[in-house]
Amino acid sequence: MKVSRSPRKPRSKQYATLGTYACTLIKEQVHYITNHEIGVVADTNPEHLHQMRVGIRRLRTALQVFKSIITLPKAANEKVLRSVAKVLGTLRDLDVQIAELRDYRLKVTASEHLLLDKVIVKLQKRRKQALAAVRETLGQPSYLRLKQAYQDWLKAPSYTLLGQLPLQLLLPDLLSPLLSNLLLHPGWLIAANETASRSDHLLHDLRKACKQARYQAEFFLPFYNETFRQWIDDIKDIQERLGKLQDSYVLRQLLMQHLPSRAELPQLEAFVQQTEQVAMTNWDNTRMRYLDAAFRSQLHYMVLTTVQ
Repeated sequence: MKVSRSPRKPRSKQYATLGTYACTLIKEQVHYITNHEIGVVADTNPEHLHQMRVGIRRLRTALQVFKSIITLPKAANEKVLRSVAKVLGTLRDLDVQIAELRDYRLKVTASEHLLLDKVIVKLQKRRKQALAAVRETLGQPSYLRLKQAYQDWLKAPSYTLLGQLPLQLLLPDLLSPLLSNLLLHPGWLIAANETASRSDHLLHDLRKACKQARYQAEFFLPFYNETFRQWIDDIKDIQERLGKLQDSYVLRQLLMQHLPSRAELPQLEAFVQQTEQVAMTNWDNTRMRYLDAAFRSQLHYMVLTTVQ
Protein backbone atom coordinates (compact mmCIF):
# COMPACT_ATOMS: atom_id res chain seq x y z
CA MET A 1 0.00 0.00 0.00
CA LYS A 2 1.33 3.42 -0.95
CA VAL A 3 1.80 5.77 1.97
CA SER A 4 1.13 9.45 1.44
CA ARG A 5 4.03 11.80 2.03
CA SER A 6 4.17 15.33 3.30
CA PRO A 7 2.40 17.68 0.86
CA ARG A 8 4.63 19.52 -1.60
CA LYS A 9 2.11 20.77 -4.10
CA PRO A 10 2.56 24.39 -5.16
CA ARG A 11 0.32 26.65 -3.15
CA SER A 12 -1.63 29.54 -4.56
CA LYS A 13 -0.32 33.03 -3.86
CA GLN A 14 -3.79 34.27 -3.01
CA TYR A 15 -3.09 34.48 0.74
CA ALA A 16 -3.46 38.15 1.56
CA THR A 17 -2.16 38.00 5.12
CA LEU A 18 0.42 36.09 7.05
CA GLY A 19 -2.28 34.85 9.41
CA THR A 20 -4.30 33.14 6.68
CA TYR A 21 -1.18 31.49 5.29
CA ALA A 22 -0.13 30.30 8.74
CA CYS A 23 -3.57 28.76 9.21
CA THR A 24 -3.27 26.92 5.89
CA LEU A 25 0.13 25.47 6.78
CA ILE A 26 -0.99 24.37 10.24
CA LYS A 27 -4.14 22.79 8.81
CA GLU A 28 -2.07 20.80 6.30
CA GLN A 29 0.20 19.40 8.98
CA VAL A 30 -2.59 18.60 11.47
CA HIS A 31 -4.50 16.66 8.81
CA TYR A 32 -1.33 14.94 7.66
CA ILE A 33 -0.53 13.78 11.19
CA THR A 34 -4.00 12.45 11.95
CA ASN A 35 -4.25 10.70 8.58
CA HIS A 36 -1.28 8.50 9.50
CA GLU A 37 -2.42 7.60 13.03
CA ILE A 38 -4.35 4.45 12.07
CA GLY A 39 -1.39 3.14 10.10
CA VAL A 40 0.97 3.79 13.00
CA VAL A 41 -1.23 1.91 15.47
CA ALA A 42 -1.80 -0.97 13.01
CA ASP A 43 1.99 -1.25 12.51
CA THR A 44 1.72 -2.88 9.09
CA ASN A 45 3.95 -0.39 7.28
CA PRO A 46 6.77 1.54 9.01
CA GLU A 47 6.37 4.39 6.56
CA HIS A 48 3.24 5.57 8.40
CA LEU A 49 5.35 6.08 11.52
CA HIS A 50 8.00 7.95 9.57
CA GLN A 51 5.48 10.22 7.87
CA MET A 52 3.56 10.96 11.07
CA ARG A 53 6.82 11.93 12.72
CA VAL A 54 7.68 14.19 9.78
CA GLY A 55 4.25 15.82 10.07
CA ILE A 56 4.80 16.53 13.77
CA ARG A 57 8.23 18.00 13.03
CA ARG A 58 6.75 20.27 10.40
CA LEU A 59 3.91 21.32 12.68
CA ARG A 60 6.35 22.15 15.47
CA THR A 61 8.42 24.14 12.98
CA ALA A 62 5.32 26.04 11.87
CA LEU A 63 4.47 26.86 15.49
CA GLN A 64 7.96 28.25 16.00
CA VAL A 65 7.82 30.30 12.80
CA PHE A 66 4.37 31.74 13.51
CA LYS A 67 4.48 32.00 17.30
CA SER A 68 4.12 35.79 17.12
CA ILE A 69 1.36 35.52 14.52
CA ILE A 70 -1.16 33.01 15.89
CA THR A 71 -2.99 32.65 19.19
CA LEU A 72 -3.55 29.00 20.09
CA PRO A 73 -5.62 27.56 22.95
CA LYS A 74 -3.74 26.23 25.96
CA ALA A 75 -4.54 22.62 25.10
CA ALA A 76 -2.67 22.97 21.79
CA ASN A 77 0.52 22.75 23.79
CA GLU A 78 3.82 22.41 21.95
CA LYS A 79 5.15 20.46 24.93
CA VAL A 80 2.62 17.70 24.29
CA LEU A 81 3.67 17.61 20.64
CA ARG A 82 7.29 17.32 21.70
CA SER A 83 6.43 14.46 24.06
CA VAL A 84 4.56 12.59 21.32
CA ALA A 85 7.43 13.17 18.90
CA LYS A 86 9.88 11.70 21.40
CA VAL A 87 7.85 8.50 21.80
CA LEU A 88 7.45 8.15 18.03
CA GLY A 89 11.14 8.86 17.59
CA THR A 90 12.17 6.01 19.86
CA LEU A 91 10.20 3.54 17.74
CA ARG A 92 11.40 5.06 14.47
CA ASP A 93 15.05 4.91 15.54
CA LEU A 94 14.67 1.21 16.32
CA ASP A 95 13.09 0.59 12.91
CA VAL A 96 16.01 2.33 11.20
CA GLN A 97 18.60 0.46 13.27
CA ILE A 98 17.01 -2.94 12.64
CA ALA A 99 16.72 -2.25 8.90
CA GLU A 100 20.33 -1.10 8.77
CA LEU A 101 21.60 -4.21 10.57
CA ARG A 102 19.58 -6.45 8.25
CA ASP A 103 21.10 -4.69 5.26
CA TYR A 104 24.63 -5.09 6.58
CA ARG A 105 23.87 -8.72 7.46
CA LEU A 106 23.57 -9.51 3.75
CA LYS A 107 27.08 -8.21 3.11
CA VAL A 108 29.16 -9.86 5.82
CA THR A 109 30.44 -13.36 6.58
CA ALA A 110 28.45 -16.11 8.32
CA SER A 111 30.26 -15.59 11.62
CA GLU A 112 29.34 -11.93 11.60
CA HIS A 113 25.76 -12.89 10.66
CA LEU A 114 25.37 -14.63 13.99
CA LEU A 115 26.60 -11.65 15.97
CA LEU A 116 24.32 -9.24 14.11
CA ASP A 117 21.37 -11.60 14.57
CA LYS A 118 21.86 -11.43 18.33
CA VAL A 119 21.70 -7.64 18.23
CA ILE A 120 18.62 -7.68 15.97
CA VAL A 121 16.75 -9.98 18.38
CA LYS A 122 17.50 -7.63 21.27
CA LEU A 123 16.36 -4.60 19.27
CA GLN A 124 13.15 -6.35 18.25
CA LYS A 125 12.32 -6.91 21.93
CA ARG A 126 12.89 -3.22 22.59
CA ARG A 127 10.74 -2.41 19.57
CA LYS A 128 7.74 -4.28 21.02
CA GLN A 129 7.99 -2.13 24.13
CA ALA A 130 8.37 1.05 22.05
CA LEU A 131 5.32 0.18 19.93
CA ALA A 132 3.25 -0.38 23.06
CA ALA A 133 4.35 3.04 24.32
CA VAL A 134 3.33 4.66 21.02
CA ARG A 135 -0.12 3.05 21.08
CA GLU A 136 -0.61 4.12 24.67
CA THR A 137 0.50 7.70 23.93
CA LEU A 138 -1.88 8.09 20.97
CA GLY A 139 -4.77 7.06 23.20
CA GLN A 140 -3.96 9.30 26.14
CA PRO A 141 -6.37 12.14 27.05
CA SER A 142 -3.61 14.76 26.66
CA TYR A 143 -3.11 13.78 23.01
CA LEU A 144 -6.84 13.59 22.32
CA ARG A 145 -7.28 17.06 23.83
CA LEU A 146 -4.41 18.30 21.70
CA LYS A 147 -6.07 17.11 18.49
CA GLN A 148 -9.42 18.57 19.50
CA ALA A 149 -7.80 21.91 20.34
CA TYR A 150 -6.30 22.18 16.85
CA GLN A 151 -9.55 21.16 15.20
CA ASP A 152 -11.42 23.82 17.18
CA TRP A 153 -8.82 26.48 16.40
CA LEU A 154 -8.88 25.70 12.67
CA LYS A 155 -12.64 26.32 12.64
CA ALA A 156 -12.14 29.81 14.09
CA PRO A 157 -8.43 30.73 13.90
CA SER A 158 -7.20 33.58 16.08
CA TYR A 159 -4.26 35.85 15.21
CA THR A 160 -2.25 38.65 16.71
CA LEU A 161 -2.10 42.05 15.01
CA LEU A 162 0.92 40.87 13.02
CA GLY A 163 -1.25 38.21 11.43
CA GLN A 164 -3.17 40.94 9.62
CA LEU A 165 -0.10 42.23 7.76
CA PRO A 166 0.61 41.29 4.12
CA LEU A 167 2.36 37.96 3.77
CA GLN A 168 5.14 38.95 1.39
CA LEU A 169 5.98 42.03 3.44
CA LEU A 170 7.12 39.81 6.33
CA LEU A 171 8.76 36.90 4.53
CA PRO A 172 12.34 38.24 4.72
CA ASP A 173 11.89 38.99 8.41
CA LEU A 174 10.74 35.42 9.06
CA LEU A 175 13.52 33.76 7.08
CA SER A 176 16.50 35.99 7.93
CA PRO A 177 16.82 34.69 11.53
CA LEU A 178 16.60 31.12 10.22
CA LEU A 179 19.45 31.75 7.78
CA SER A 180 21.55 33.50 10.41
CA ASN A 181 21.14 30.63 12.87
CA LEU A 182 22.24 28.15 10.23
CA LEU A 183 25.26 30.15 9.08
CA LEU A 184 26.41 30.76 12.66
CA HIS A 185 26.47 27.04 13.49
CA PRO A 186 29.94 25.86 14.64
CA GLY A 187 29.53 22.61 12.71
CA TRP A 188 30.75 24.37 9.56
CA LEU A 189 34.17 24.67 11.24
CA ILE A 190 34.65 20.89 11.51
CA ALA A 191 36.99 19.53 8.86
CA ALA A 192 36.52 16.10 7.29
CA ASN A 193 39.53 14.67 9.16
CA GLU A 194 37.92 15.67 12.47
CA THR A 195 34.57 13.94 11.99
CA ALA A 196 35.54 10.79 13.88
CA SER A 197 36.81 12.58 16.96
CA ARG A 198 35.49 15.21 19.34
CA SER A 199 33.15 16.83 16.85
CA ASP A 200 30.51 14.20 16.09
CA HIS A 201 27.95 15.93 18.33
CA LEU A 202 28.46 19.23 16.49
CA LEU A 203 27.84 17.63 13.11
CA HIS A 204 24.76 15.86 14.47
CA ASP A 205 23.48 19.21 15.72
CA LEU A 206 24.28 20.82 12.35
CA ARG A 207 22.20 18.10 10.71
CA LYS A 208 19.24 19.07 12.92
CA ALA A 209 19.79 22.74 12.06
CA CYS A 210 19.74 21.88 8.34
CA LYS A 211 16.50 19.94 8.80
CA GLN A 212 14.92 22.86 10.64
CA ALA A 213 16.05 25.30 7.95
CA ARG A 214 14.76 23.03 5.19
CA TYR A 215 11.30 22.60 6.74
CA GLN A 216 10.91 26.30 7.36
CA ALA A 217 12.13 27.29 3.92
CA GLU A 218 9.82 24.76 2.22
CA PHE A 219 6.85 26.55 3.76
CA PHE A 220 7.61 29.55 1.58
CA LEU A 221 8.72 27.94 -1.69
CA PRO A 222 5.84 29.45 -3.72
CA PHE A 223 7.15 32.94 -3.01
CA TYR A 224 10.75 32.52 -4.15
CA ASN A 225 12.54 31.66 -7.38
CA GLU A 226 14.49 28.62 -8.57
CA THR A 227 17.64 29.68 -6.71
CA PHE A 228 15.74 29.29 -3.44
CA ARG A 229 14.57 25.82 -4.42
CA GLN A 230 18.11 24.80 -5.33
CA TRP A 231 19.35 26.01 -1.95
CA ILE A 232 16.74 23.85 -0.19
CA ASP A 233 17.93 20.85 -2.21
CA ASP A 234 21.49 21.64 -1.16
CA ILE A 235 20.51 21.79 2.51
CA LYS A 236 18.62 18.51 2.16
CA ASP A 237 21.68 16.83 0.66
CA ILE A 238 23.87 18.05 3.54
CA GLN A 239 21.26 16.86 6.04
CA GLU A 240 21.14 13.39 4.49
CA ARG A 241 24.92 13.02 4.34
CA LEU A 242 25.33 14.06 7.96
CA GLY A 243 22.51 11.67 8.81
CA LYS A 244 24.44 8.73 7.36
CA LEU A 245 27.44 9.75 9.41
CA GLN A 246 25.35 9.90 12.57
CA ASP A 247 23.80 6.51 11.79
CA SER A 248 27.27 4.97 11.69
CA TYR A 249 28.09 6.41 15.13
CA VAL A 250 24.84 5.04 16.55
CA LEU A 251 25.49 1.64 14.98
CA ARG A 252 28.90 1.38 16.66
CA GLN A 253 27.37 2.31 20.01
CA LEU A 254 24.70 -0.36 19.58
CA LEU A 255 27.26 -3.04 18.84
CA MET A 256 29.35 -2.04 21.85
CA GLN A 257 26.25 -2.14 24.04
CA HIS A 258 24.85 -5.49 22.90
CA LEU A 259 27.89 -7.58 21.94
CA PRO A 260 30.73 -9.03 24.02
CA SER A 261 33.74 -6.73 24.29
CA ARG A 262 35.91 -9.17 22.32
CA ALA A 263 33.48 -9.56 19.44
CA GLU A 264 35.14 -8.86 16.12
CA LEU A 265 33.31 -7.59 13.05
CA PRO A 266 36.06 -6.62 10.59
CA GLN A 267 33.93 -6.88 7.46
CA LEU A 268 31.10 -4.86 8.98
CA GLU A 269 33.56 -2.24 10.18
CA ALA A 270 34.96 -1.95 6.66
CA PHE A 271 31.47 -1.37 5.23
CA VAL A 272 30.68 1.21 7.93
CA GLN A 273 33.90 3.08 7.22
CA GLN A 274 33.08 3.07 3.53
CA THR A 275 29.64 4.54 4.27
CA GLU A 276 31.26 7.29 6.33
CA GLN A 277 33.76 8.09 3.61
CA VAL A 278 31.01 8.38 1.01
CA ALA A 279 28.96 10.60 3.31
CA MET A 280 31.93 12.92 3.85
CA THR A 281 32.97 13.12 0.20
CA ASN A 282 33.69 16.78 -0.64
CA TRP A 283 32.63 17.81 2.88
CA ASP A 284 35.47 20.33 3.16
CA ASN A 285 34.40 21.95 -0.13
CA THR A 286 30.82 22.13 1.12
CA ARG A 287 31.62 23.66 4.49
CA MET A 288 34.09 26.16 3.01
CA ARG A 289 31.38 27.30 0.62
CA TYR A 290 29.14 28.06 3.60
CA LEU A 291 32.01 29.95 5.22
CA ASP A 292 32.65 32.02 2.09
CA ALA A 293 31.65 35.69 2.47
CA ALA A 294 30.37 36.06 -1.10
CA PHE A 295 28.21 32.92 -0.87
CA ARG A 296 26.75 33.99 2.45
CA SER A 297 25.90 37.39 1.01
CA GLN A 298 24.13 35.69 -1.90
CA LEU A 299 22.04 33.67 0.54
CA HIS A 300 21.02 36.77 2.48
CA TYR A 301 20.09 38.55 -0.76
CA MET A 302 18.11 35.48 -1.87
CA VAL A 303 15.97 35.62 1.28
CA LEU A 304 15.25 39.30 0.70
CA THR A 305 14.17 38.79 -2.91
CA THR A 306 10.66 37.39 -3.14
CA VAL A 307 8.74 36.73 -6.36
CA GLN A 308 6.12 39.40 -6.84
